[in-house]
Formats: sequence, C-alpha cells, structure tokens
Amino acid sequence: MNYTTEHIARTLRKAREAKGLSQRELGRKAGVPQGHISKIENGAVDLRLSSLVALARALDLELALVPRKSLPAVKSLVRGSLAEVIGDARLTPRPLYSLDEEGDD
Repeated sequence: MNYTTEHIARTLRKAREAKGLSQRELGRKAGVPQGHISKIENGAVDLRLSSLVALARALDLELALVPRKSLPAVKSLVRGSLAEVIGDARLTPRPLYSLDEEGDD
C-alpha cells in the first residue's frame, strides 16, 4: 500500500472511530460489507472509488477533484478541519491530494 492509500485508509478508520461507529454499523450506513471495510482499513484490498465515495459520505466527508493550480488555496481553507473532525492532529498536513503529486505539498 502506498503512502496515499495508507493515509486514506487511516483517515477513514479514524473518522469511523470518531463517530463511534463499528465497522458493521458503517457498513450498514454505506452499503459496504463489514469484511470489506476491515480489508480497506488494513490495506488488504485496493480501495475502489465507489467504496471510497460511499464510506466518505457515510462519515460526513466529501471527495473532491481540485485543479492542481487551486490545490494550495483549497488546502489552506481546509487545513486542520479534518483533524478536528476525527481528532487526529497527525492528519492535519495532508487533508487533500493531487493525483500526480502524492507526496508534494
């Protein structure tokens, strides 16, 4: 699992835990089997976009594609808000990603 996928999986798990949901409860809300959520959170399966969208929405998160030139502005607007939502300050520096600039800020 690469850093971006690992970070997304960790973010989903932290968001689920912050909402006090079990994997089973999240699965019911998102329409994703509990076993699949476990595999996603543990990096044992490649995360499909449809699953990511369903899980994000069930966790009151939203996915967005942002033009690369706008990414710094968007990052500055949301910096810290994800960490507040899920209570993990380690997640603050990387709330958003560019598809071809995975490690760059």
